[in-house]
Amino acid sequence: MKFNSFHKNRKSWFRALFNLNTSILPIVWEKAVFFGFISFLVCLGNESGFLISRPALTGLIPTLVLSLLLVFRTNSANDRFWEGRKLWGTIVNTLRNLAWQIWVNIQEVTPDDKEKKIYTLKLLTVFAIVTKNHLRGEIGEEEIKPFLSTTHYHQLITSQHLPLQVASYLGEYLYQESQKNNLNPYQLSKMQELINILMNMVGGCERILKTPIPYSYSIHLRQLLFLYCVLLPFQCVESLGWATIPFVTIVSYILYGIEAIALEIENPFGTDPNDLPLDQICQTVNQNIQDFILNQDRYKN
Repeated sequence: MKFNSFHKNRKSWFRALFNLNTSILPIVWEKAVFFGFISFLVCLGNESGFLISRPALTGLIPTLVLSLLLVFRTNSANDRFWEGRKLWGTIVNTLRNLAWQIWVNIQEVTPDDKEKKIYTLKLLTVFAIVTKNHLRGEIGEEEIKPFLSTTHYHQLITSQHLPLQVASYLGEYLYQESQKNNLNPYQLSKMQELINILMNMVGGCERILKTPIPYSYSIHLRQLLFLYCVLLPFQCVESLGWATIPFVTIVSYILYGIEAIALEIENPFGTDPNDLPLDQICQTVNQNIQDFILNQDRYKN
């Protein structure tokens, strides 16, 4: 078994080397080729006898300074990515807790009570979906339509803030149940706290979405990257000769690749391959709630 696992890991590692679906190669290959072409011109000029080699340019942009700028850029983007993942983790856990609280604590006095309860649990799935679409600047009418009544559907697609609207549906249901004495004040308070947590998490996601990395910083870093990669062949041509071309191409691919990764994950709520898998997370929430309803029905029967 250990041998099979080791062999599988080796194959996965080898396959990952040629996986272009989540690679940044399609994004930066043009830049790498451009600087490779610049290196070719520098090497050609050097072979033709022109005094092109300028090793003194090494100190113009210290490698340490550029590295620190790249590290800061990458760390800032990575922090935003993982904060977004933690916020969504809290959303998922809170939706599960709220589903449990609604099902267990709200009494079913009439046959209609159970139908309302099941519909409210479906609203939890809707909350996850509309939060995802809200962060992507979408509505997703067809995605939410199967879970909603006609009245709620038409109200929701015209709302300015869909997660807040769904939260109001949840709060309205809890208040109505408390008025019918199907829910005591303490239970009502605890469930309202869970709804508040959900809205706080939405606010946290909006903070990430609407507070991008300062544009002036990104422009400054790109200017330094361009200058560094343009000057690099002049520094290397004397010692490396024609090997300057692959060397500069690889270095520019690495540097621009790091910058491209940071740019891609600084908004973790999009649809890029390296963004958070929000569609799968919403499917998981829906599956959890459907399984929960089915299992509870079996238990009661």
